[in-house]
Amino acid sequence: QVQLVESGGGLVQAGGSLRLSCAASGRTFSRSPVGWFRQAPGKEREFVEAISWSGDMTYYAESVKGRFTISRDNAKNTVYLQMNSLKPEDTAVYYCAAHSRGIISIATSYDYWGQGTQVTVSS
Repeated sequence: QVQLVESGGGLVQAGGSLRLSCAASGRTFSRSPVGWFRQAPGKEREFVEAISWSGDMTYYAESVKGRFTISRDNAKNTVYLQMNSLKPEDTAVYYCAAHSRGIISIATSYDYWGQGTQVTVSS
């Protein structure tokens, strides 16, 4: 069993930065790929970035290329999402997910989810 808790969301002006954290409990977290997804009101949950269990491979959506960076610290059981140059269209609830059983950019492949953290970017 893995429990995930996201933090670090908030209100920021366009062009600003935030760093989200996903803290996990559970021994298998450090051996699991982790993904960040987001969901805006009235829209489907969409893939943002993912990282391999070792941290040596990362995957990102084109919409965040060059602006967001995912990283992890397995000693702390934590995955981070550094978000720079934020845009109003980045406004959403951001979720982290662990234990992918398939394609890591697909939400349904993950077994565990956090409760989400709100990110609001004002123009």
